[in-house]
Amino acid sequence: MGFNSGFKGLIFVSTMYDNNNNNNNKFDGTIDHIISACPILLKEQYIKRQDRVSAQLHFNICKETGVQLDKKHWYEHVPKSVKISQAGKVTILWNQQVQTDRTIPNNKPDIIISDNEKRTCMLIYVAISGDRNVIKKEAEKILKYKDLTVGIQRL
Repeated sequence: MGFNSGFKGLIFVSTMYDNNNNNNNKFDGTIDHIISACPILLKEQYIKRQDRVSAQLHFNICKETGVQLDKKHWYEHVPKSVKISQAGKVTILWNQQVQTDRTIPNNKPDIIISDNEKRTCMLIYVAISGDRNVIKKEAEKILKYKDLTVGIQRL
């Protein structure tokens, strides 16, 4: 339903872009390029895809932690900024800035799960990449959010 229509649009846009730029050897038109390396798709389609993956992850986390959901299926789910489990044990934050004792530029993880009983916090950063870039993307995310992780640990 929602996923398929977005995927068709992704392929269509990429095919058009690559066909119009055959003389420019920068873009090879491979599946890897279309899925994770096209600068044209980066502006909109990749962000939409990452948001949908994050929303599905948010839906599953809510379901597992006892947070009441408005929709039955993940593809209908629209995450709310703050969700609290029915027992109040878990708080799930969606796309929220984290305030620490100093200014940190990268302070907005995709999802934060706060266990209110254990007083622990899990930061979730979603990255979607081609097979050849998985390790690179993981390293980028760890480096990007290192200051935030240290800032939270100091609180």
